[in-house]
Amino acid sequence: MQIKRRAQNLYRKVRTSDIFTIARELKIDLVFRDLPSEVKGLCERVLRRKYIILNQNLPEEEWRFVFFHELGHLILHKGINHYFITRETHFVIDRLEAQASEFAVHFLTAADQVCPGEVSVSYLNRCGVPEDMHRFFKHPKQQSLKDFWID
Repeated sequence: MQIKRRAQNLYRKVRTSDIFTIARELKIDLVFRDLPSEVKGLCERVLRRKYIILNQNLPEEEWRFVFFHELGHLILHKGINHYFITRETHFVIDRLEAQASEFAVHFLTAADQVCPGEVSVSYLNRCGVPEDMHRFFKHPKQQSLKDFWID
C-alpha cells in the first residue's frame, strides 16, 4: 500500500503540519465536538464532502495526531465505511486502524530528520508522535524500530 510514501508525498505537497491549513487546502471540513471520552475523532464522507471530527475535550497536543490518523483513513480507505464493517461483517478493522496510525506517524516525521546521536524516542516525541504510536515508525535504513534504538 506504500503508506509511508503517500504520507511523505502529501507532506511535500502541503509543506505544513498545521491541521487547519491542511484541512483548508484539502477541502476537508474540520469540526470539533463534544464526543464520548473513548472517541478521539472520526472521519466521514457525505455527498463528496469530507469531514474530520475531533473530540474537543482532548488536549490540543493530541489533536494533531488524531487529525492525521483520520486523514489517513480518508486517503487510504476510500469507500470503506467503518460503522458498516463493524456492524454488518466479521472483518477485523485492526489492520485499517494500524494503517491510519502508520500514515499519521510518517506524516508527522516527514518534516524532520533524525539528528546525529538522537535516540528514536526523542525524535518521535519531537515530531509529536504519541509514545504508544512509536511502534509504527520505521527508519528508512532499518526494518524495525528496535534496530534503530540507541541505548
